[in-house]
Amino acid sequence: MALHYATSTLAGNLRLTARRLGRGILDLLLPQATLDTGEAALGGGLSPSGWSRIRFIEAPFCHACGAPFDHAEAGEKARCTPCEKRPFVFGRLRAAMLYDEHSRDLILRFKHGDRPELGGLYARWLSRAGDDVLERADAVLPVPLHRWRLFSRRYNQAAEIARPLARLRSLQYLPEALVRTRSTKSQGHGSARTRRLNVKGAFHIPGRRRDQVAGKRLVLIDDVFTTGATAEGCARALLQAGAVSVDVLVVARVRETGEVSI
Repeated sequence: MALHYATSTLAGNLRLTARRLGRGILDLLLPQATLDTGEAALGGGLSPSGWSRIRFIEAPFCHACGAPFDHAEAGEKARCTPCEKRPFVFGRLRAAMLYDEHSRDLILRFKHGDRPELGGLYARWLSRAGDDVLERADAVLPVPLHRWRLFSRRYNQAAEIARPLARLRSLQYLPEALVRTRSTKSQGHGSARTRRLNVKGAFHIPGRRRDQVAGKRLVLIDDVFTTGATAEGCARALLQAGAVSVDVLVVARVRETGEVSI
């Protein structure tokens, strides 16, 4: 069984590498296509109309969870009401854009559309959006997938962002420091409590990897932030293993409502 799994995984990785190589050659010969319209555009990314629709998150936003404020007068250290009432286990969260009807297709294309090469673009977005988090970090690591989901999807979308981001910011990359010990249901639906219970105890730091996280300021990478259940589950395991701090960077986050508390 183990041999069959390893052989299948190797074959899947070889196919993925071949696709990446083929796309790399095409990118050299032909103009890249925009992510939203598919039209040819030098440099890839979004079309002009796509840029205008995407709601990139800019200050002011909650110092803790990164939720954008509607009040321009919010202070630099302001926190939203939900964060004042129930702070997250992790330190700070930053997101490049809001998750809505305009950004959804970009995320799903990357996550389920067999487009892992988009991770490099999202890494550049996160380098900008999370600059205040990354400037004091020691290492970045992706939210892990369970091995069976990785087998079916063939790549971990969080890892495809974390790897180029670590290289871009000259940070240590820890792809195996955190593992998902059991297969959990998709976090796409359900209440905040249901999602917390779904991932409770699902993350673990192997004994041989504990030295990689102990005493480190870590940045956890994921694609979408909704209730924070997954990020909290990961952060709790890392902090228990001795991490000094755990912050979170995501490509997109849902918008949370609430008054500003300064």
